[in-house]
Amino acid sequence: MQFLMIFFVVLGGAGLSVEAGLLGPLGAEVGELWATFSIFGVGAALTFILMLFFSPRNSPSFFAQPSWTLTGGVLGPIYVVILTIATPAVGIAMTMIGILAGQVAKSLLIDHYGLFGTAHRRIDTKRIVALLFIVAALVLMAQS
Repeated sequence: MQFLMIFFVVLGGAGLSVEAGLLGPLGAEVGELWATFSIFGVGAALTFILMLFFSPRNSPSFFAQPSWTLTGGVLGPIYVVILTIATPAVGIAMTMIGILAGQVAKSLLIDHYGLFGTAHRRIDTKRIVALLFIVAALVLMAQS
């Protein structure tokens, strides 16, 4: 089961590269913020349709959830605007490696301290080495 989840995560990452590739030209045509809005509009419409058919009807209201759990809604558009601006300037590969470096670095801290209710997963030497390889890839890509 874990292998299957990792496979889906890799597919999701590949999808983000396609999204970055689409956002650059779209942002050049309509503007970065309109491109971001269009991506979220299409995503919201698709999510709504999926909710109608696949979401449990008796789930608790999201208004009953702690407000800090909804801050991810602010982070998504910031991420997409960064993709829209950075991708045409530095390319998809460099953008994705930079995003990955930031994600892994912050994820190590979140896991280590068990932030946001996640399980504690201590930072160890293997995880630090993995992050250093990603940073090395970023440095190597920046020099080419």
